[in-house]
Amino acid sequence: MLDFVVCVGGIYVCFLTWSTMQERVTSVTYGEDHQRFRFTIVLNLIQALFASVIGYFYIRVIQRKPMLEMNGHRWKRFFQVAVYSSCASPFGYMALRYINYPTMTLAKTCKMVPVLLMNKILYRRHYPAYKYAVVAMITAGVSAFMLFKTSSKPAKGGTLAVVENSLYGLFLVFINLALDGAVNSTQDQVFVEDREITGQHMMCMMNLCSTALMILWLANPFNPELASATRFLYTHPRALIDIGVFALCGSLGQCFVFYTLANFGSLTLTTVTVTRKFLTILISVFYNGHRLNGKQWMATGLVFAGIVLDVYKKQMGKRQAQAMAKGAGKISAKSDSGNEESMLGRSGKRVVSSLSKERAAATRAALERVAKESDAVASRDLRRRRMVNVAAS
Repeated sequence: MLDFVVCVGGIYVCFLTWSTMQERVTSVTYGEDHQRFRFTIVLNLIQALFASVIGYFYIRVIQRKPMLEMNGHRWKRFFQVAVYSSCASPFGYMALRYINYPTMTLAKTCKMVPVLLMNKILYRRHYPAYKYAVVAMITAGVSAFMLFKTSSKPAKGGTLAVVENSLYGLFLVFINLALDGAVNSTQDQVFVEDREITGQHMMCMMNLCSTALMILWLANPFNPELASATRFLYTHPRALIDIGVFALCGSLGQCFVFYTLANFGSLTLTTVTVTRKFLTILISVFYNGHRLNGKQWMATGLVFAGIVLDVYKKQMGKRQAQAMAKGAGKISAKSDSGNEESMLGRSGKRVVSSLSKERAAATRAALERVAKESDAVASRDLRRRRMVNVAAS
């Protein structure tokens, strides 16, 4: 029970602090000159570096496991994921210039939409009908949220400018989510191709590759971002503290996610992360003074109702699969027993009865071991996919 409380508390504390610091770093002005930190690549570089180091520490110290043996194909795959991830984040930060944080948080709950589309386009995967219903509920909720948006601060140019800014901000979020969908679908494909790769390996190596890519980008002599960011952080040390807390909380939160997933299952993790997103919106609304009207709260409820429906259907499908597996195991055991009895004649049954029992026991034990190994592999693959779709959002 104490482990569960610590895990849930760690996820809430880390990610709620992470989201608060993310909004602060991207929207608050620093110093007497009231300057904003606009260097998104540097921000992503710091976060990726923290995540890679803490991921390595988690594998080697907490799990006490060796690092993954790398080869050319694995490096290629990790760099592929890193390219998508490095390109996605700047669009999310740019969107915050045109929409507020609650809007962006709610829009990001549509992440399953581009994930579904990218999986169908890139890897020809098929989904059950309820998935499309969930996508429709979430899309309708986000659209209604933007449609019923009111602004107490008219932009230059009147209401039309506010609408245009909101639509442009949502367009940037859509690009961010499309690239995130490519990240998640590629991660799924990597886990299917290479069963030795775990979520912790993905966290460490993907962020290491992202760090290398962004260092190369910032090292370009024609790119002034690194020098400008260094000057900004030197003259505004408060921003450096906020960025450090932001990167540290995001990385530690991922470790709590992995531990919760391994020890308490994907349903518990999904419930915690969904409620965390809702709390993120509440904190942003009340702490930073954003205003939502009644219709926007209803739209928010529709979005989270779709997420709850998705969680419920996934859990029901998992239980049905487990029940079918148990039933198949029982039928197989009965069939093996009947075949063995038919092969033995009445006259020889007494002579080889002890040998038959030993064989039956050995066969049963072997089948149980094979079943447990299969369940373990299936469960591990499922946890990997849950982690990709839940933790990363």
